[in-house]
Amino acid sequence: MKNFKKTIAGISALTLTMGLTACGGGSEGDTAEQTTEATMETTTAVTVEVNTATVAEEDQKTLDEVAAENLRDIELENKTIKWLAHYDLNPSGTGNSESVPLNLFKSKYGGEVKWYPTTWNSRYSDLSTSVLGGEGIDFFPCDTAALPKGVINGMFQPIDEYIDMDSALWADMKPAMEIYNFNGKHYELVNSVSAEQIVIYNKQTIEENGFDDPWELYKAGEWNWDTFTSMLESFVDVENEQYGLDGWFNEKALLLSAGVPSVSSVDGTLTVNLNDPTIEKAMNWSYELYNKGLVFDLSLYDWNIQPQFMGEGKELFYIVGSWDVQANPDTWATQISPDNLGFAPVPSPAGSDPYQSATLDGWVICKGAANPTGVALFAECTRLANTNDEAIAIGDQKMRDDYQWSDELIARNKEINELAAKYPVVDLATGVSSDVASLTTDGGSEIGLRAAFHGYEWATTRDEISEVVNMLVAEADAQIKELG
Repeated sequence: MKNFKKTIAGISALTLTMGLTACGGGSEGDTAEQTTEATMETTTAVTVEVNTATVAEEDQKTLDEVAAENLRDIELENKTIKWLAHYDLNPSGTGNSESVPLNLFKSKYGGEVKWYPTTWNSRYSDLSTSVLGGEGIDFFPCDTAALPKGVINGMFQPIDEYIDMDSALWADMKPAMEIYNFNGKHYELVNSVSAEQIVIYNKQTIEENGFDDPWELYKAGEWNWDTFTSMLESFVDVENEQYGLDGWFNEKALLLSAGVPSVSSVDGTLTVNLNDPTIEKAMNWSYELYNKGLVFDLSLYDWNIQPQFMGEGKELFYIVGSWDVQANPDTWATQISPDNLGFAPVPSPAGSDPYQSATLDGWVICKGAANPTGVALFAECTRLANTNDEAIAIGDQKMRDDYQWSDELIARNKEINELAAKYPVVDLATGVSSDVASLTTDGGSEIGLRAAFHGYEWATTRDEISEVVNMLVAEADAQIKELG
């Protein structure tokens, strides 16, 4: 058996004014986008029955052996860990069966995950209410809005006393956990590193238009901004209902594919990169895509994305997380059949390393958690499931059974995630403060890093926001350092 591998009141007022300005002219679209984004991360297109299937007896025996060999022998007095999130870690109405990490947590520790439901839009207000009210919520998903402001606001506690970062289970995640190292304390249990977005396409559409398959281009070292743009230029014909690039997450994905985020942590200090020439290059390219009409015009369809056009052969590319197709195929928004589903990494500039917008898949432990040790053990079950060969094989079979993924898609997903682990780019702007986020990553379509993709020149946008962003980030950095 193998071991596992691997935030000035004035500034705030200015920010608010700019945020309101961003709602003008395109407010209907921005509202629709926020609503749709929240909806698509909390629901599925089709309701399916809960999958109550358990692993086969032989597989359960294997998992028990894997757990005995690799997990700590600890008796949990409190076997329940409280999870506050907009999704359940237990089997739910997605048609999925019980996950391998949950199986390991149950069989090894008799543990259970109690879900406290929230929504995407209300998750942080609900978290604050729970923490301040002493509910004892144990853990929370670490999305890009969580850190460092969750540290500044006293929502999360360090993880260091609950895991050994130098152990075999955690060693390969240690560099990723360093991204959220503040004053020598670490704040995220990083279960894995994955690509935050991928490029989804319909293989039938690619073939019928005589294009080279994006995956094959990637394997040949020819999948880059140039080939991506060329394919869109050849395909888009709005008068004949042929649209180019759809999705809510395009701006961020394409920016970070150049390798430089708007805010990063350099030697423990928050640093603003808005004047970096790499960001300018990415923003100018996004502006070019818009001006060429290669970006799907949301105004044509009441400010909503239309991913189902992918299945109809009417759209070429859709940028989204792989989670969009990690469910029963009947629920896939793209409505591409499993045998025609294709995906590739988000392309980078020609001659560049294949940088990927990376998701540090993991959790933060809440301040006042009732059972932080239980969370750490569940995280170790997840690390084991992600790294042990036998557990991986069982997880792969679940992808075949639950998602109808082919071996080829499973292999592609792994390779793209390996790219993200090797060339990760994480933008800390969203997590510094809501003010910084509203000026950079999360404002309306006329603001910040989104503006170029909606027809606004980057140089003008940069000059409008840089001074304020620099001041806000410096303030946040000082607050973190005061925590001592």
